[in-house]
Parts: sequence; structure tokens; C-alpha cells
Amino acid sequence: MVETTKETEGGCFCDAVRYTIIGPPDFSTHCHCRSCQRAVGTAFASWVGVQSENFKVTRGQIKICNTHGVERGFCGNCGTSLTYVAEKEWPGVVSILAPTLDDPGFATPGAHVYTEHQLPWIKLDDGLPQYEQFT
Repeated sequence: MVETTKETEGGCFCDAVRYTIIGPPDFSTHCHCRSCQRAVGTAFASWVGVQSENFKVTRGQIKICNTHGVERGFCGNCGTSLTYVAEKEWPGVVSILAPTLDDPGFATPGAHVYTEHQLPWIKLDDGLPQYEQFT
């Protein structure tokens, strides 16, 4: 039987913002979209998605930047990117940047998405499915 009430914690670089995820993730994926590249400042972003009721901020406050119809959350102190919410596309889902988890291995990504924006110097050979869009 899968433990559904297990709590997993994470936070920003300076530890001013801490959060808890309750239960297992709904998904985990590597996103190569141009929006993630620019917002997070990396070649691709690794996300863990949970229902919003299973995500709780336990210390500090996540600052929100509303751009392109989504809310990107970050620490107002150190600038660490933390969350992504797109209510129109994925209602009730909070995506959390996996590297901000205390245990980044909490969820294993299952695919690469938006590979139409994959940077030319990234070579994917991990055997995960690759999707030009997110379906």
C-alpha cells in the first residue's frame, strides 16, 4: 500500500520560504519551453506537480509574478524560483521546481515536454519519452 499522507518538504536557497507537499506527486517532468528557460534561467526546468490543497507554505511568503497567463512564485529575499500555477490550463495544480525539494529525488521525471524549444546543445539520452508539446 502506498503511503498517501507522507509529507515532503522544501524551500528556497536562503530558507526564508519553506513548504510542505502532502502525499505523492501527481506528475514530474522536465520542461524545455522558452518560458521556463527564461524565467528559471536554465536549459530546462524539472517540475513536480501536486493538487493545490496538497501544497502548503509553512514559513515566509511566496512572491508572485503574473506573466503570460501564469503565476510564477519565488522567494522575495533570495530570488529562488519555486512554483508555477496555470489555472486556465491546469486548474487546481501547483508545480514546484524539483531542485527546491529537500529531497530532489522525491519524484522521478517521466518525460521531457516542449522539446520543440530544446536548446541545440542539450542532448537527451535518458530514455524518457519526448514531446514537442505538453499533452
